[in-house]
Amino acid sequence: MTFLAIDIGNTRLKWALHAAPRPDAPVLAQGVEFLENVEKLADGDWARITPPRYVLGCVVAGDAVRRRVEEQMELWDVSAQWVVASSHEAGLTNGYDYPARLGADRWVAMIGAWHRCLAHGPARPLVVVMVGTAVTVDAIDASGRFLGGLILPGHGIMLRALESGTAGLHVPTGNVVEFPTNTSDALTSGGTYAIAGAVERMVAHVRQRCGAEPCCMMTGGAGWKMAPSMSLQFELVDNLLFDGLLEMASRRFV
Repeated sequence: MTFLAIDIGNTRLKWALHAAPRPDAPVLAQGVEFLENVEKLADGDWARITPPRYVLGCVVAGDAVRRRVEEQMELWDVSAQWVVASSHEAGLTNGYDYPARLGADRWVAMIGAWHRCLAHGPARPLVVVMVGTAVTVDAIDASGRFLGGLILPGHGIMLRALESGTAGLHVPTGNVVEFPTNTSDALTSGGTYAIAGAVERMVAHVRQRCGAEPCCMMTGGAGWKMAPSMSLQFELVDNLLFDGLLEMASRRFV
């Protein structure tokens, strides 16, 4: 009954092998690989694990990368399922104008966050933040309906855009400070506060729309960088996508 969860982001592939397709199943093995090195998986980490019976994955890197990953899975007798956002799944309702166009990673992370929030108490509004190559800030009401969300560039994209569009900004990464007095700190602080401001604005929107204080969760490879600069109370979760994939798998593979 082993289950393999795969998260293929814009720069890295993360995977986790679980004893079964359910949220409480123990983790048997896990790993991370940069996308340029995925061809190493079949002869490396994946050659040493118990062949999974079920595979569910989330891809944002595109079809070409997905096919490369599928080639690495040919050592097992298993067909992977890849998440596409739907109108309803695992207790959530998708309020996007065209539900299937919602990024699979956002949908999976929201499902993971929703059930994580429910495990702590009664249903309440929720704001889910993913900080990676791009940043997404998504809102869910207390009935489990996705209300909408924001997309903005991550730290790296912001800095590259400024470097390419402005002369003289090729500077080292700085620190986040309240009153920057050098260009490095000004750039790093500006990007960080831009993301923090987007999150704070969405929380204010949800608070006004739902009439209640939302639960806030943050995830993503760069989430730890944002944590010290947030003025709101939130939970930093290592990988909400794995939580969401496990919730979805527990309903799909029965």
